[in-house]
Amino acid sequence: LALIGALATHTAIPLVAPLFLEKGCYGHDLLKPHRPRVPESMGVVVGAIFFILMFLFIPVPFAPWFTSGHIGPPLPADPFPHRKLAQLLGGLLALFSMLLLGFADDILDIRWRVKIWLPVFASLPLLMVYYVTFNTTDIIVPWPLRAVLGRHLVHLGAAYYAYMVALVIFSTNAINIIAGINGVEGLQALIIGASLALNNLWFMVQNPSARDGHLLSLYLLLPLIGVTAGYLAHNRYPARCFGGDTFTYFAGMAFAVVGILGNFSKTVMLFMMPQIFNFVYSCPQLFRFVECPRHRMPRPIRTTVLLFPSRCSVRDIGPLGRLMLHVLRLLRLVDVETDAASGAWVSCSNLTILNLLLVWRGPMTEPQLARTFAAVQIGCSVVGLGVRYGLAHYIF
Repeated sequence: LALIGALATHTAIPLVAPLFLEKGCYGHDLLKPHRPRVPESMGVVVGAIFFILMFLFIPVPFAPWFTSGHIGPPLPADPFPHRKLAQLLGGLLALFSMLLLGFADDILDIRWRVKIWLPVFASLPLLMVYYVTFNTTDIIVPWPLRAVLGRHLVHLGAAYYAYMVALVIFSTNAINIIAGINGVEGLQALIIGASLALNNLWFMVQNPSARDGHLLSLYLLLPLIGVTAGYLAHNRYPARCFGGDTFTYFAGMAFAVVGILGNFSKTVMLFMMPQIFNFVYSCPQLFRFVECPRHRMPRPIRTTVLLFPSRCSVRDIGPLGRLMLHVLRLLRLVDVETDAASGAWVSCSNLTILNLLLVWRGPMTEPQLARTFAAVQIGCSVVGLGVRYGLAHYIF
């Protein structure tokens, strides 16, 4: 399925791209000298191929129950796994809802204060299926805290569902926030998806009893990896298409779905460490303690092909924002420009991980920056695997 998805997506995007341009569904590549028009919202093509593959695949895991002894092996003695089917269909419904809402955002440019809540509505089918089929809201207490709490399990109840909603909101927006250079959205989705697939395979080998949840996760992840690879072939530098919010919301929701249905949501967060860091790092701007421009992507210098950190004004910054920048400056996490005569702060680099890489490593070309970020994402995935299969055994 992954190979078919990759080939189908790679073939379909050039075929439909002219139609998107004709209908006015395009964006401008702001980092290129002439800001060329690039077909946007190609995430809808990626999602369409993903769903075609998944709809064709749905009968496959349940084939033993559809065949008779005359055609194939005898029918299984176990009853039909309605719970497993409900989980698969519930996950697909949540993904389809997020794909639709992402496409609506691309077309209608929904305001941020409104679209931040869109994942909540898309997650309702998923949460309902979880309640009916799992409804497990206990978490294991780390052993250092067991003596304090006097137990090894804590029942969270409704708080666990609130946590899952928060996970959905974060996942769908995390990939979208780290954007602005060719290929970076697709690279995030591809690396995180491959890391989760590797985690599933590894866990199934170690714990065959937990096979079903991780197998269901693979059913969704492998086609996602395939269609993302096909999309990335056209989205990498120089980009011939943009995925738009349609793709980033869809991919982010996929990671939330597999984490929730596979009961390994904490592992999903381990593989999204750069996204978590980027969110925390961006909080001073996201919550308006520091000026937050509409576009915070790195900026090109027209006389070169190099990218530099984009900047925002801090002349009128408040005391709390100034304190935050002082802390970030001490940690070498921001570049602050000062007036040569008065020493007053003038501007600072925008608080995103892409700008931070440019602050640390100096100007880079767009492909170099994408590769550097990919290396960071891969490194964090390796660390995440080490924590999951090494350190976790000593904590839990």
